[in-house]
Amino acid sequence: MTKIVPHLWFDDQAREAAEFYTSVFPDSTVTNVTTIRNVPSPTGESDIVYFTLAGQPFMAISAGPVFTPNPSISFIVNFDPSRDPQAREHLDAAWAALSEGGAALMPLDAYPFSERYGWVADKYGFTWQLMLTDPAGEPRPFIIPSLLFVGDVAGKAREATDFYLSVFPDSQRGTLAPYPPDAPEPEGSVMFTDFRLSETWLTAMDNSSPDHGFTFNEAVSLLVPCDSQDEIDRYWKLLSADPAAEQCGWCKDGYGVSWQISPAVADEMLQNGTPDQVDRVTAAFMPMKKMDIDTLRRAYDGA
Repeated sequence: MTKIVPHLWFDDQAREAAEFYTSVFPDSTVTNVTTIRNVPSPTGESDIVYFTLAGQPFMAISAGPVFTPNPSISFIVNFDPSRDPQAREHLDAAWAALSEGGAALMPLDAYPFSERYGWVADKYGFTWQLMLTDPAGEPRPFIIPSLLFVGDVAGKAREATDFYLSVFPDSQRGTLAPYPPDAPEPEGSVMFTDFRLSETWLTAMDNSSPDHGFTFNEAVSLLVPCDSQDEIDRYWKLLSADPAAEQCGWCKDGYGVSWQISPAVADEMLQNGTPDQVDRVTAAFMPMKKMDIDTLRRAYDGA
């Protein structure tokens, strides 16, 4: 079963941000920091940070001021009173921490879909939707990546999520709620849907107005850890739709969402290897588009 890993791109603050996020959310920790060298960042080095937030794995990289985060991919955080008697208090505390140095996109308030909800951009520009959930609803993970289809891909949330469900094994759709007839959105567009890709729940919605001025980019990508070359080949064939975006296992699908199709063994090499082994593996994968496991293994072994 594949567990998709959100991957965050920073200029030089990946370590700092991971430590900040793990201080905000419960049961969270930084698990590893690896520095790779001789890479095209301003310093020639990049920190790769592995961390978990309430059981959801994340990765972050410091690789220069190349990509700017925006709300096209945010993270819904479900504070469930049936699981946590102090859910409201914990939501408010997380809001206060994430708001410091950031900006509210939707103020913390009561809305038709939640009695307490707010959408905030943190001081690094990444965005979080904090929600007091209805205990009567179906349980969902604490943190869920959320895709906002705007601009050229507004109105394509259902098409895109149908496609993703066809790509990942053992997947399912949860809720699918279209906009009502009197909404200022095209008929058939998605007000909200959630769906499970293998082990990972995500959500998606369409929004065609106003002109947001942003769309999907590499600041948030979705990393798919693969156990075999056949698995890499399959995901790459299905998800890569833009040859110009293919680099070091990164690709873009037909809707502009960035994915990383990554061999799980590569992370093991980077986390556990000696500095020389890490340097050899880095030198091997930098010229690659689609990742090749055998080449990485030979580099790690010095063969």
